Amino acid sequence: MAEHRLIELDKKKLLFVGGYGSGKTEVAVNFASYLAKYGYLPLSIVDLDIVNPYFRSREAVMPLTVLGVKVISPAGEQGTADLPIIVPQVKGAVESDEQRVVLDVGGDDVGARVVSSLAGSFPADDYEMLMVLNKNRPFTSDLQSSVQMLKQIEAASRLRFTGLVSNTHLIDETTPETVLDGLKLAREVGRETDLEVRFVSAKEDVLKRIDPEDLDCPVLPLERFMLKPWEVNKKAEQK
Repeated sequence: MAEHRLIELDKKKLLFVGGYGSGKTEVAVNFASYLAKYGYLPLSIVDLDIVNPYFRSREAVMPLTVLGVKVISPAGEQGTADLPIIVPQVKGAVESDEQRVVLDVGGDDVGARVVSSLAGSFPADDYEMLMVLNKNRPFTSDLQSSVQMLKQIEAASRLRFTGLVSNTHLIDETTPETVLDGLKLAREVGRETDLEVRFVSAKEDVLKRIDPEDLDCPVLPLERFMLKPWEVNKKAEQK
């Protein structure tokens, strides 16, 4: 079997945005890990998720720090506040020409609104804003709803999407058919919006069961960094 293609994104500012529950935080964290492992340093990941209090990129500080990734997020009491807080380091990282920055943006147009205050800081020719698309979520389950969500996020963020990420899954129940079904929708959205599917993301054990020719695009193997509180406790008990 042929090997899956590697991702090629040469822009230094990378925003991952999507509908609530799309899995965009897991994708953002895994992409930062992917970049670090391939030596794209210095690298920061910015936590701009003000929507979901449980699945935020700041929860993966320790494993990312080990890889050399700097995690930028509100500290202290602000770190657990569901508020549109932009710490000074965020603007500095976005405007820096010397480092790559991955931004994990909150779900839906509500979460994307926080980006609008930074819209003018992104170099027009050096950023990617990727919509993370999960067909198994209620507001992105078909072509019409997905395109509507995309347009709402663009309006709220004051930035245009540059590509798509197919991230359809059912957590531990994900099958190759789940991934391929999601990719089919992502390609339909891409044709409708003139956006390219930049990569497919899925757990590595699932990707190994898919023929690369059936995907025909780069892949991002996912490791689960974002765990529910009870999963964290269970993992700690197993050590």
